[in-house]
Amino acid sequence: MKSPTVAAAGLLLTACSPGMAADALLLSRNYLIHNDFRTESPSGKSLTREWAQGLIGQYRSDLTRGSVGLGVDLHGFLGIKLDGGRGHSGTGLLPVDSDGRSPAEYSSAGGAIRLVHGDSTLAYGEMAVETPVFDTGDKRLQPEYATGWFLEDRTLPGLTLQAGRFTAFKNQDSSSGHDDFSGYGATTRFGSISLAGATWVADDHSWGGALYTSSLQDVWRQSYANVNLRRGRWSLDSNLYRTVDSQAARAGKIDTLAYSLMTRLSLAEHTLSLGYQKIEGDTPFDFVGGDSIYLANSVKFADFNGPNERSWQARYQWNGQSIGVTGLSFSARYVRGSDIDGTRAQGGGAYNHFDGSNYHPLQGRGGKHWERDIDIGYVVQSGAARGLSVSMAHVTHRANAAQAGSDIDRIYVIVEYPLDLRAGGVL
Repeated sequence: MKSPTVAAAGLLLTACSPGMAADALLLSRNYLIHNDFRTESPSGKSLTREWAQGLIGQYRSDLTRGSVGLGVDLHGFLGIKLDGGRGHSGTGLLPVDSDGRSPAEYSSAGGAIRLVHGDSTLAYGEMAVETPVFDTGDKRLQPEYATGWFLEDRTLPGLTLQAGRFTAFKNQDSSSGHDDFSGYGATTRFGSISLAGATWVADDHSWGGALYTSSLQDVWRQSYANVNLRRGRWSLDSNLYRTVDSQAARAGKIDTLAYSLMTRLSLAEHTLSLGYQKIEGDTPFDFVGGDSIYLANSVKFADFNGPNERSWQARYQWNGQSIGVTGLSFSARYVRGSDIDGTRAQGGGAYNHFDGSNYHPLQGRGGKHWERDIDIGYVVQSGAARGLSVSMAHVTHRANAAQAGSDIDRIYVIVEYPLDLRAGGVL
């Protein structure tokens, strides 16, 4: 039986082979994370730093044609540690064993089969998922994946219908496809997550919206609504989640309303944004899956989703087109949250656990924090290196004891180079 590394390397080579290049993509991703903790971190380390090289191969093929077609989607991953000893491990780039060590490499492979009828697709297997109520993340070296079935229909113009059920999960720092996704207190280990919903966009893209519902087995039922508007240089995006406990309520009592508003004004190469977010309820707005939160103030480090929390965001974005450097971008963002009170979460639940003698809420009363993000990036627009992107970010987060988050300065450096093997070159 082949090792996961051999299997992943084989899939990557298959994707690169000339005979299968029609729908193949190979992405090289080089990733550095440096975390400088200014207060005690959850791991007790004052510094974590890892640098790794990843290769992500994707292959998509329609095997048969006709009224009902059969297709296959394959993916393979290989991650190689470049730096990150035992004392600095734990950034989420690499797996960590019980001794706190990360391996020299890790890998995985998976795929799904598709049945296609017109503009409808039914997929079964391991896949990336993108919906407002369950969204596998792609924020580290390896993308996250989920195993199950997923139905998508685009028959009507502007309308997308989606439904699915997932029972197994692959984390960003793991080779196993049988992990669990965990949030602030919720987890998928009790069973499946199911979802259904619709997204629509007007013909002129001047407005749109979405409605979704999901069920995390034995934990919660969650509903989502979105309305977005565009008028020339101005846009408005609104998001709302309603989450209540269901079935065995293994995370405890949950009754949360979370909503946000984000308005943007674009003036030539400049974009100014203002956001407001509010959590109503005695538990955090929780989610499973790395990107399963579409609220405006979920940013690089913090989600600003504490119990009863209200938060504000201001952001400035700029692109270099006006100075003749298309592909250059800059962003500065500041978010502040306050009024957090986690002391009223149900005692004994996931958000206020009991250790045999005392209750320990995830967050106290009077919690507040802020985050500042600075990003700069460049994407090569032409030539042999077209598609090559370099991005750097600096994140600062500060919190009081009641918020219970880390005081941290984080640096990201990411270099990506996609190869579209259909053309035998870069995208």
